[in-house]
Amino acid sequence: MTDYSPPNRVRPDRLQPSPEADTVTGHRHDSVVPLIRWSIMTADRAWPRLTGIAYGGDYNPEQWPREVWRQDVVLMREAGVSLVSVGIFSWALLETREGVFDFSWLDELLDLLHENDIAVDLGTPTASPPAWFFASHPEARVVTRDGVTMGFGSRGMASHSSPAYREAIVRIADALARRYAQHPAVVLWHVHNEYGVPVGEDYSEQSVRAFRNWLRERYGSLDGLNAAWGTAFWGQHYTEWEHVGAPAAAPSVVNPAQRLDFARFTDHQLRECFIAEREAIRAHATQPITTNFMANQSWGTDLWAWAREVDIVSDDHYLWAADPEGEIGLAIAADLSRSLAGGEPWILMEHSTSAVNWQPRNIAKRPGEMARNSLAHLARGADAILFFQWRAGRAGAEKFHSAMLPHAGTRSRVWREVVELGQGLGRLAELQGSRVRADVAVLWDFESFWAQGLEWRPSVDVDYAERVRAYYERLWRDGVTVDFAHPSQDLSGYRLVVAPAQYLLSVDDAERLNRYVEQGGTLVVSFFSAVVDEHDAVHEGGFAAPLHPALGVRVEEHLPLREGEKAAVDWRGERRLSADVWQEDLDPGNAEVVATYAEGPAAGGAAITRNRHGSGTGWYVSTRLSSTDLASVLDAVYDDAGIVPPRHPDGLEVVTRHGADADYLVAINHRAEPARLAASGVELLTGTRVPGALEVAGGGVAVIRLDARPTGGGRTTP
Repeated sequence: MTDYSPPNRVRPDRLQPSPEADTVTGHRHDSVVPLIRWSIMTADRAWPRLTGIAYGGDYNPEQWPREVWRQDVVLMREAGVSLVSVGIFSWALLETREGVFDFSWLDELLDLLHENDIAVDLGTPTASPPAWFFASHPEARVVTRDGVTMGFGSRGMASHSSPAYREAIVRIADALARRYAQHPAVVLWHVHNEYGVPVGEDYSEQSVRAFRNWLRERYGSLDGLNAAWGTAFWGQHYTEWEHVGAPAAAPSVVNPAQRLDFARFTDHQLRECFIAEREAIRAHATQPITTNFMANQSWGTDLWAWAREVDIVSDDHYLWAADPEGEIGLAIAADLSRSLAGGEPWILMEHSTSAVNWQPRNIAKRPGEMARNSLAHLARGADAILFFQWRAGRAGAEKFHSAMLPHAGTRSRVWREVVELGQGLGRLAELQGSRVRADVAVLWDFESFWAQGLEWRPSVDVDYAERVRAYYERLWRDGVTVDFAHPSQDLSGYRLVVAPAQYLLSVDDAERLNRYVEQGGTLVVSFFSAVVDEHDAVHEGGFAAPLHPALGVRVEEHLPLREGEKAAVDWRGERRLSADVWQEDLDPGNAEVVATYAEGPAAGGAAITRNRHGSGTGWYVSTRLSSTDLASVLDAVYDDAGIVPPRHPDGLEVVTRHGADADYLVAINHRAEPARLAASGVELLTGTRVPGALEVAGGGVAVIRLDARPTGGGRTTP
């Protein structure tokens, strides 16, 4: 079973540089002091040798002639760039034929960057194997669920179960680490790129064989497999391991337990590839190793498990242009990244200066938006602000993607804002290493997302991400800072835990939530939760049965609504709340009925309940309410949890980072009108004194070193 406890990043053996020279290539840097000087920010984690908030982005100089490289480093210094990611898509230029390496251009580049005081996050280029690899190993191509073999000419990974691919990634990672472990520019290693994007599940023969082996290890026997998958249904009972395959396209719906396990297997195989590269690097290098997650934007990897394997959490985040309030999705991604990091500072590895190129409508960022996006990540715990990419590419699929240095050059607004942001981050160096605290946790479970998203659920309108966003948005608008957590983690330090979409919940994790409430916690559970166990089998006792002690209710039947149908809820006889998509036939038992259905198939029945269990309270919301209508529910919940939400002016996002010597309030105004904020201290971006209140300009940002620490709750993220 996956261990979801917070990661322990104590690695004393990694705090000294390896004395070994590059014995493979003979490339040495004897004339310089070895790079690896660690800055230990806390007792349990190391950060690479970087001072202040790191700033920069992906750098792809192989697309440009040498004279452009020298122009680039001059402009990087002007912009305040301190860290660039290099080599992420350079496999074909580094290993020109199988086992034949050419590092000459990378030698020259790293030396140039070091001479200009620009640190390097050195990538392994394994996300995009060269043409020669697929020519030599056609069996390593990915096969889709429909049986289509994927071709070359795009980005993407080979079959993660291919022995040839695994041998090749270890070879290139080992060669890079041997050559550059002691290079003074390299402060961080960047393995692969965005695992699971665009290639996740693979249905090739190699993958099928690996899946069988994974299942043998997981279940031990065919009897165990048949029991877990419920193969008595539809006559799917297996008598030979060779008969077990991947859940490829079939005439009807494929066994959901099989599909859930294939998702777990895929995640496992991807992670094994990462670990293989990491260990090849670790044999020679002591710098920290990461890979870029896509928190809240790619769901194919279980990032709680991945977070235990990286030295530092890093994340790529891009605004969804169709979302008029993309800042809320950004905040979700940033809080999730910090939570995956166990509360430690993390790296924003990629975001965009303006428009991206891969959405249906790629909306350019307006003046000031880039800075707001960047500083919102900083506010929520990022100690590095990086972009894709440094210089806009002239050719290829991403030529319309924005960059720090755009096609329009240094006379552009984007460039001026890039320089201004670099200057601003330079004034915020003292925030490095400070932490964000939260009294509220929102449950986030990738396996539950995978399971809920399978076919033949009661309603296609019930969506995991939508419910997480709705509850998070309510908390965000109320000014409440949250962590994300897995239900298996210790939640005892939180006053309030919210479970917006916990469709899959094991009995053990349900017991943890029951104990959390019994011991004084406040729990809010949304509809269609605790329905199935880890095998996607309905719990004995029925829907939500494992949470009966905490919630006090029994769900007799799901009552989804027709498309577009609404059915109001009567809140305590005081007001009507608008609800849609879903109702349930509830037996409230001894729980207090707080709201009833005013109409619809459950009219007159309990809609929202509150249950005292031990010293705490469990709330159950059996219908879909908008973020606006959730305000009535959460106002009552806050009272139970002893939380007083700050409720800043509409559109003013405020987060506090807590340092060893001072606390820092970051205020981001997402509206055009100015907003007033009570605070006393020094505004670091301007150096001005804040005597008790500050007006944050429309579209503006303020970062205040507070005179006094806030009183009241708040806990350091585990």
